[in-house]
Amino acid sequence: MQPLIWDRRPAGLRAPAMVCAFEGWNDAGDAASTAVAFMSTALGAERFAHIDTEEFYDFQANRPRIRLSGEGDSRREIEWPSVEMYAAQVPGGQRDLVLVQGVEPSLRWRSFSALIVELAEALGVQMVITLGALLADVPHTRPVAMTGFASDPVLMERMGAHRPSDYEGPTGIVGVLHSACTDAGLPSMSLWASIPHYVAAAPSPKAALALVRRLEGVLGISLDTAELEEATVGYERQVGLAVSSNPEVQAFVDRLEQDEADDEDADEDGSADLPLLLEDLPSGDLLASEFQRFLRQQGDDEPPQGAGT
Repeated sequence: MQPLIWDRRPAGLRAPAMVCAFEGWNDAGDAASTAVAFMSTALGAERFAHIDTEEFYDFQANRPRIRLSGEGDSRREIEWPSVEMYAAQVPGGQRDLVLVQGVEPSLRWRSFSALIVELAEALGVQMVITLGALLADVPHTRPVAMTGFASDPVLMERMGAHRPSDYEGPTGIVGVLHSACTDAGLPSMSLWASIPHYVAAAPSPKAALALVRRLEGVLGISLDTAELEEATVGYERQVGLAVSSNPEVQAFVDRLEQDEADDEDADEDGSADLPLLLEDLPSGDLLASEFQRFLRQQGDDEPPQGAGT
């Protein structure tokens, strides 16, 4: 059986762009997967294909779930990790969209990425955009910092990221897929949102909103983001309460804010980036643990889980 299973063949897509996000290592704060799920819902996207996950997943690492259905919950069904493809026509937009969303695969990443590239080529996709989110030393009080890279300077300029990524180290399926697109000569870009590492326990609609807004500019589309904006207000309120309740966390955030201001001053006068000076503060892991404890104490008043998920 072929791993790519078609429900139907989407027709009439105009200069389509493919946007991909995967839950897991690449998706701090669920920001990337929330952004794509939101776009899918907002545009009324319809599924047209999915990938048989048998070849690409270690089900001990990504376990299927039992779901009860039917009258009296008498029927038990297994929900397997999935990767699904949706097509969305964008009224008034410059192009239509192919959305790819699912769980990061465990196995055979090169074969998996080749499958996505083949799908893109079969549909006449003109550009692939991969989304990710990473934990970083950034304060929650500032606009979401964006980094990214692209296969050519024109796309890099269109992306409008605050700075190109200079990351070196382990990568996930997003990085491998971007590389596969580049090798195939398929124009591609990868866009990442930075999540405060001390808020790692909370889904971040704020970062998802930042990704969606950046995609609007890149893709030439406009979406009603009121739902994400409302979730962002609740998220910022709850994070602010958590930070102000703990003097150590507040001191940590104050220092991050100061270092960001110093970095901006350094950029203006051309000097090098300044290092974070956190020797006198507790570790980020300890702060994250304290933050999670605060959220658990809030009971029902938890941060929003992200619109569109």
